[in-house]
Amino acid sequence: MIRSLLLAATAALVLAAPAAAASKKAAAPPPVAVVPDTPSAGDWRIPDPENVLVIDTNKGRIFVELSPLAAPNHVQRIKELTRAGVYDGRTFFRVIDLFMAQTGDPKDDGTGGSDKPDLAAEFTFRRGTQTPFQMVADQTVAEIGFIGALPVMTQSSMLMPMTADGKIAAWGLYCPGVAGMARAESPDSANSQFFLMRQAYPSLEKRYTAFGRVIAGEDAVRAIKVGEPVDAPQDKMTKAQMLADMPAATRPKIRVVDPTSAWFKAEVASVRARMGADFTACAIRIPSEVK
Repeated sequence: MIRSLLLAATAALVLAAPAAAASKKAAAPPPVAVVPDTPSAGDWRIPDPENVLVIDTNKGRIFVELSPLAAPNHVQRIKELTRAGVYDGRTFFRVIDLFMAQTGDPKDDGTGGSDKPDLAAEFTFRRGTQTPFQMVADQTVAEIGFIGALPVMTQSSMLMPMTADGKIAAWGLYCPGVAGMARAESPDSANSQFFLMRQAYPSLEKRYTAFGRVIAGEDAVRAIKVGEPVDAPQDKMTKAQMLADMPAATRPKIRVVDPTSAWFKAEVASVRARMGADFTACAIRIPSEVK
């Protein structure tokens, strides 16, 4: 059974607003917050090495922070297949510019999967008061924020007291770098194939399971050879491993900006001031360092 992304083309009609009267003066834009070039020592966090997937490719190394809160079963599957060596040598067989790079198929053509059963969809998850959610925009009926590096949208937290479990629905936003699970037509058909976003693609939200995000190496993701399918020779994952499994002596040290930090909050304020009504979580930078 072919496991590939289902693409939906959408069109938008843009209506031009009438020009303002010449006698009216344009309102002055709000001041843009100044964001320090370099985060301070207290602005960083160290991701759990048990939840960092390290992918070596012929285009460079990619670090993906997995999100068990968003997709616990998919994260567990990624770890199992990584530790079993299933992803070593797998090609990026379907890569679409301004969209995503797909890999993880033992057959390297989009028709295969592992020997494990297919996974039930985890398109949404439950957010409670204890969920480490950092809000960046309150849209009254919904809230946008981050859980670690993963951008998410949730229902309004005002609904929490009205639900049986005291929680609300949440889902990952498909911004650049977000990792999602490929599937066939059935929502419960994800198995081993996954994709890494090269650009934002909102139409995938609540239709494909988002299980993590690239925190370093997005330049390598964007450098992967494009094609549908990709002509030979295809770029490949030479080796995939969990950061926790790498020998301590050679294990890279990685840190990423904490969404609760002062630097991150200043970045959010700057982006909101610059973009206004067009604000999007995908425009927020999350710096990282690898040593």
